[in-house]
Amino acid sequence: MFRSLGALIGDLLVVILFVATGLVQHGTALTTHNLFLVGWPFALGVLLGHLAIRAWRAPFRIWPHGVFVWAITLATAMAIRALFAAGTELSFVIVAAIVTAVGMLGWRAVALVVTRDERRTPAASPAARGDAAS
Repeated sequence: MFRSLGALIGDLLVVILFVATGLVQHGTALTTHNLFLVGWPFALGVLLGHLAIRAWRAPFRIWPHGVFVWAITLATAMAIRALFAAGTELSFVIVAAIVTAVGMLGWRAVALVVTRDERRTPAASPAARGDAAS
């Protein structure tokens, strides 16, 4: 459970960082209001992506989980931005796609390396758990 929550938080942090960086780069005040206004379509996309792919089953997997969560996030955010005429210029879509892909797939790659030993360790045998028949 904690891993799947961690995956959701990790993806949301990538979105927040992307939005915050964009606001600063464009000279817009970095306020919670502006973060919300620009970020909610991406955050909704993250949530939909996690639900659609059932990311809690393998939260650190890059393929297909991470890729699909990223793609659903990007598609949802751009659809909402287009619906509200919030800007979907090609340059923005390309930058959003690259930055969110690097962030969302990158942290998963790091997590896979960090938890490699934990995933390799086989479950304790029945004898080691004390379940052996006497």
